[in-house]
Amino acid sequence: MRKPIPSILLASAVLAVIAFGAGCGGDSNDNGGGGGGGGGGGGGGTIALLLPENQTPRYEAADHPFFEKKVKELCADCKVLYSNAEGDINDQQSQAESALTQGADVLVVDAVDAASAAGIVTKAHAQDVPVVSYDRLILDSDVDYYISYDNEKVGELQGSTLADKLKADGKASGPVVQLNGDPADNNAKLFAQGATSAFKQAGVDVAKEYDTPGWLASNAQNEMQQAITALGNNGFAGVLGANDDVGGAAIAAMKSAGINPADRPTTGQDATAAGLQRILVGEQFMTVYKAATPEANAAATIAVALAQGKSVPSGLINDKTNNGQVDVPSVIYTPVAITLDNIAKEGPIVDGEIPVNDVCTGKFAAACKKEGIS
Repeated sequence: MRKPIPSILLASAVLAVIAFGAGCGGDSNDNGGGGGGGGGGGGGGTIALLLPENQTPRYEAADHPFFEKKVKELCADCKVLYSNAEGDINDQQSQAESALTQGADVLVVDAVDAASAAGIVTKAHAQDVPVVSYDRLILDSDVDYYISYDNEKVGELQGSTLADKLKADGKASGPVVQLNGDPADNNAKLFAQGATSAFKQAGVDVAKEYDTPGWLASNAQNEMQQAITALGNNGFAGVLGANDDVGGAAIAAMKSAGINPADRPTTGQDATAAGLQRILVGEQFMTVYKAATPEANAAATIAVALAQGKSVPSGLINDKTNNGQVDVPSVIYTPVAITLDNIAKEGPIVDGEIPVNDVCTGKFAAACKKEGIS
């Protein structure tokens, strides 16, 4: 079980997933994969998983394989149609249409663009196919279910943890450079809201703020270079990087400018292997861990139930999230801040989501040993 989330809500949600799995064990009538219509009432089914991009390592390394594994555990006869839009809105629309043509009984969609993905919901519902919004909330649509983390809390953790570090360093007011995520991603908006709120509460000034199209590291590095040019090497005290790729790009820009990143605490998100390595050697201050396993398992559990025409386990849903049109039944998990202080106690290495050997390689092996990671 995922240690970093001491939440009653999470416990009940995980128990619901387990209970559903036990209930599905012998229920296979091989009805699968008809032409839409919300599933066959037992046995197999066709489930489409549409992920948004491959810039963020977690999608291909965790979400995709974890989702497929859980589907197969719950429903050996179910078929998964997988697509990754690689950041292209039009491609995701086409992939959704293709999945419907291939007889998908349910769509699980992590939207490239939170607004335009409403069109996917409309087309799916026209064929009586339910849609599960995965990780990123699809806006202004009657989407059926939503599984994610408390994304405003992610930003709050980034902002408050950085603010505490700046205060400890005698630079309580900053200022900081704030590098947000992709403006087309509703989660990025929520991350930024949470961080901004934390900064205001702590009295941290933001000297420069940028949105990062596509979550691309190249864009983030250019933004950080612009900030350094505008502010000077000594014109900022820290960096809010919306995820590990963005934070890593900011660190690369600082190095290129002759700035020691250890002196400018930088945040991240996703607890990637590269982000964890930077934390171990003091280049990155923190990241936010959002375990993929419970999120993917919940999505798979809901998808299998819908594909088979069954009810979603009642104990799994723990919240409702308004998307501008409806209050969407939701499964919401709690993120965890990871710094050097707790990297060996909780997070993806402890949970086994990232193998130790992916982190503790080469020059990072000594840092892992120092922190008791083996």
